[in-house]
Amino acid sequence: MDEVDLLVIGGGINGAGIARDASGRGLKVLLCEQHDLAAHTSSASSKLIHGGLRYLEQSEFSLVRKALGEREVVRRQAPFLVRPLCFVLPWQPHLRPRWMLRLGLWLYDHLGSRSPAFPASRGVDLRDDPLGALLSPQLQQAFSYADAQVDDARLVILNAFDAAQRGARILTSTRCVDLRREHGRWRVVLENTSGHQQIVQAQAVANAAGPWAGGLLERMHARSGGPALRLVQGSHIVLRRPWPHDRACLLQQPDGRVVFLLPFHDHLLIGTTDTDYRGDPARCTVLPSEVDYLCSAANGYLRDPISATEVVWQFAGVRPLLANPDPRAAKLSRDYRLHLDAEGAPALHVLGGKLTTYRVLAEEALDLLRPHLPHAGPAWTATGAPLPGGDWGDAGQARQQLQQQAPWLPEVTRRRWASAYGSRSVDLLRGANTLLDLGEDFGAGLHARELAYLCDHEWARTAEDVLWRRSKLGLQMDASQAARLQAWMDSHCR
Repeated sequence: MDEVDLLVIGGGINGAGIARDASGRGLKVLLCEQHDLAAHTSSASSKLIHGGLRYLEQSEFSLVRKALGEREVVRRQAPFLVRPLCFVLPWQPHLRPRWMLRLGLWLYDHLGSRSPAFPASRGVDLRDDPLGALLSPQLQQAFSYADAQVDDARLVILNAFDAAQRGARILTSTRCVDLRREHGRWRVVLENTSGHQQIVQAQAVANAAGPWAGGLLERMHARSGGPALRLVQGSHIVLRRPWPHDRACLLQQPDGRVVFLLPFHDHLLIGTTDTDYRGDPARCTVLPSEVDYLCSAANGYLRDPISATEVVWQFAGVRPLLANPDPRAAKLSRDYRLHLDAEGAPALHVLGGKLTTYRVLAEEALDLLRPHLPHAGPAWTATGAPLPGGDWGDAGQARQQLQQQAPWLPEVTRRRWASAYGSRSVDLLRGANTLLDLGEDFGAGLHARELAYLCDHEWARTAEDVLWRRSKLGLQMDASQAARLQAWMDSHCR
C-alpha cells in the first residue's frame, strides 16, 4: 500500500500546479489522471496568459489584478513558452463607445504592473498597421494593448515534469474508483486502463478534477456550503490563413461577447463560444452552430470572408465555472473558489479558475492545507526556480543556443524545439552529431529520438498525445503518418 502526504486528483493545469507546489514544499505527492495530462479543459483554452480585459465590464477587478500579476510571473518562469503578443481592438461606433474602451484599457494598464514585455495601451490607426490589410476597410480606428500567448498543454506538461523531478509520482490513465476516510486518513483505490488496482493512503486529497470536480465533491461527502459549478463549453476553430505572427485581434460582438483572432502555428485560431453543457465532459464536441457563430463573428471584421469549409481543425472543452443566477454563460465569473473540508482527513476542492491564475491558485491551495500537513515548507513558486527549460531565456534566445550547439538541426525543428523545450532541448541532442542520429523521421521533423523522449519523460502514450498536446504537429501530418507513429509507440513505449 502506497502512503503519501497529498493525493492530487486531476492532471489539468490546476492539478499539475498543485503537485509541483506541494513537491517543492517537501511533501510526498501522487497525482492521478484518468486520461492524459491536459486531455480536456487545459488543452482546449484560447492559449492565453492574460488579465481578461472583458472581465472589467463584469466588475471582476480583483480577478483581473491577480491575473495581470500572474501574467508576469508565468512569463518569467517559462519565457520560452509564454510569448508577449500585441492585441488590437478595432472600434465600431455602434458597439461600445470610445470613452468606455479607453477607460477599460486605462484600468487594465494600471491594475497590472508595467514592463517592457507588456507596454501600455495606445490608439492605433489601422491604415498604418500590418493588421489593417486583413481587416475591413471600414475599420480605421483601433486600440492596442499587450497580453501573452502560451501552449496550454505544454504548460501543464512542464508543471508535471517539474513535480516529478522534485519527487512526485504522476500516474496517467489512472482513475480514482473509490475513496473514503479511515482512521484520520484517506483510503483511495486507483485503477488503470488495464484494470489493475492499487490502494493509496493519503494524509490529504486535492480535488482538481476540473469539470468532474463537483461530482467528486459529492462523492467525498464534503460538508455542504461548497460553491456550485456550471459547465460551459468553449469551442475554437483553426484555419490555414495568413496572419501576422505578432498580432492578435479582440473583436466585439453585438451580443456583448468578444471573439479572439490569434496566430497559431502558421494558422489562424478563432474562439471562443460560451454554451451551457450537460453530459460527460470527455465527450464534448464542437457544434455546427458554434462554427457558424465564430465564422460570422470574424466576418464582421475581416476583409476576406471565411467559411466553415476552410476549418482544418476544431476543438472544444468544458469549463467548470462558478454558478450565478445570470442565464448568460458568457457572464459567469472566471474566478475560482477553494473549498476546504477539514472534518477528519482534509480534502481541498478546486472549483472554477482559469489558465493564467493556476500558479497562485496552487499556492493558495497549499497554504490552506499547510496546517494539516505540518512538515510542509513555505510558499516558493513566485520567486523560485523557473520551470524546466526556462534558463535559456525566451524562444529567440533558446533558438540561438540551439544554433550554436547543433548548427545541423533544420531551422523549422530548431524553432519548434526552442519554443517547446527551451534548454531541455539538450536532452534531445545528447550524443547526436547529425540529423541521422535522431533516428526515423515520422514527418514534419518529428524523429524517433524526440518521440522516445516524449514517451519516457512526458507520459505520452498515443499519437494523439504527441500530435495534439505535446505538439501541434497534427496540423501538418496526415492519417497514414499518425498511424505509423502509433505503431512505433505501441512497440517502443512502456
